[in-house]
Amino acid sequence: MSEGFVVAILGATGAVGTRLIQQLEQSTIPVKNVKLLASSRSAGKVLQFREQDVTVEEATPAAFDGVDLVLASAGGSVSKKFLPEAVKRGAVCVDNTSAFRMVPEIPLVVPEVNESALYQHQGIIANPNCSTIQMMVALEPIRQAIGLKQIIVSTYQAASGAGQSALNELYTEAQDFLDGKQMHADIFPTKGDQKHYPLAFNLLPQIDVLEDNLYSHEEWKMIHETKKIMLGDMDASEIKVTATCVRVPVPISHGESIWIDTGDPTATVDQLRQAIADAPGAVLQDDPAHQVYPQPVNATGTRDTYVGRIRPDLENPGAFNLWVVSDNLLKGAAWNTVQIAERLVADDLVHPVVPATK
Repeated sequence: MSEGFVVAILGATGAVGTRLIQQLEQSTIPVKNVKLLASSRSAGKVLQFREQDVTVEEATPAAFDGVDLVLASAGGSVSKKFLPEAVKRGAVCVDNTSAFRMVPEIPLVVPEVNESALYQHQGIIANPNCSTIQMMVALEPIRQAIGLKQIIVSTYQAASGAGQSALNELYTEAQDFLDGKQMHADIFPTKGDQKHYPLAFNLLPQIDVLEDNLYSHEEWKMIHETKKIMLGDMDASEIKVTATCVRVPVPISHGESIWIDTGDPTATVDQLRQAIADAPGAVLQDDPAHQVYPQPVNATGTRDTYVGRIRPDLENPGAFNLWVVSDNLLKGAAWNTVQIAERLVADDLVHPVVPATK
């Protein structure tokens, strides 16, 4: 193409990076050229973008020269190192790591919820945690239609949320278990802690490190990201949020059991169902008479967030339970990132870099 954007994908060879390539291929963004960036270990690999071979380059500051748009998913330390360099060179960056999420001036965006926050960007936009994203898609339409006072969420998070190596570890453990061998764990519940436990045929009530306040860092993220996305302030008190995050032996797609208090004792299940059915990005799968409800095996490979098992709390008028499932590598990561980029282009918030004249 003679017109369009030069797009760089940072972390192109990872589990999310490969999906960023696929989602960008299918997006509405006019792509003039794509640059695939990764570590020196992956440099030289050949991947495809729209049936054309593209050689992976080593990520360096100079690699962002002439780049208009950066989609990043290479780890927080890599994003902190390179994204400010890309911004200096005129690029707008959408980051899929935790590096910038809680920086007050950096927008944390789920397009269905707070697209308007993009107008405040200063070169970097943060993609929220995967578990937070799907909860926001499910709950924002309820908040808009009825109200929202409190959220209690318990997550059932897939192995792939910890990366491709973690997913591979789950498969190896499962095969060892079936073969009667001892399971060996190097990654779960998190690389950054002292002990490791097998995930196969197991449940681990720890995702990320455990903080001094007895919450895991994943739980902390869900609490404060929710407040920042919905209310614009990570410490806002208008909505009470608490979380329990559990890793489960599912390859892809997170499940979430969510209890909410709408604050309206007259609210009904039908009102919630209608709000979900009308919401962008959400799919209502809620037919208990025919055992229709969201499942990870059905959500995997799709962009939507699926909501079902909507039922009233019989002890608390205005409170409800929901079950929410979404592909954590797509809506929880790659698709939400590309979707943000699509909105940046559509809203005229990113422009092709004009080469400097000599």
